[in-house]
Amino acid sequence: MKKLLKGLLIDIQFFTAIPVPFELPMDKPHLKKAVQAFPLLGLVQGVIYALLVFVLLEFTPFSNLAVAFLLWLTTILLTGGIHLDGWMDASDGFFSYKDREKRLEIMKDPRTGAFGVISVLVLLSCRFLFIYEITEYVHFLSYILIASIPFLSKSLMGVLLLTVKSAKKDGLGALFQNAATLKALWIYPVYILGVLALAIYLNSLLPIAILIVTAFIFFVFCCRKAVKWFGGITGDVLGAAVEGTELVLWMTLWLLHYFVMG
Repeated sequence: MKKLLKGLLIDIQFFTAIPVPFELPMDKPHLKKAVQAFPLLGLVQGVIYALLVFVLLEFTPFSNLAVAFLLWLTTILLTGGIHLDGWMDASDGFFSYKDREKRLEIMKDPRTGAFGVISVLVLLSCRFLFIYEITEYVHFLSYILIASIPFLSKSLMGVLLLTVKSAKKDGLGALFQNAATLKALWIYPVYILGVLALAIYLNSLLPIAILIVTAFIFFVFCCRKAVKWFGGITGDVLGAAVEGTELVLWMTLWLLHYFVMG
């Protein structure tokens, strides 16, 4: 448990803008625990998002538009934009329509191209729309589902990391991939079962199951396209997968509020 906590702190240090004011071990056992703690990192983010919406709606005079904007802004600032950077780099690489090697070379370029800028504008605009309309119809179950979104996206990141081959031998993705094996994912079903148990307790199995199934379908899509488009995963591809998963899940939650939870 102590190593898992340190693994979570490593994840917070790498994947959020939250400062960790002490040095953490970066050996393989602790990086393996960091991979196992990816869903916990997502859960921490999700709880922050849900609490923010609850506090703003219940204890401030802010309009739904202001609440939506502050949540939208938090989803960007809390991660330090690390996954958005991957989304933009992967977009530049993909829309170059070059071969795999050229795409990887483009993704390594620190400059952002036009396609990267356009893709992130579309991503963030769509996310804002979904968040705004969700806050218009928010109720108790909405907070649980909001917290589930980054939990599922970070779970997908961990599974992608250990089930899809690496496209290159260096970088952040390779660092974590080299520290763990597929066996490290044994704890992920435990997390999912915990979420399903909570859903049953709250009599909300259907909407949470829909989010989980949607995330799984998107995982299959990412597995195939990562190999086809880039020859495997990189840190940028993982970041793009996280952002893409969260966008799809925000859209799914938006639709659930219209057709299931309305």
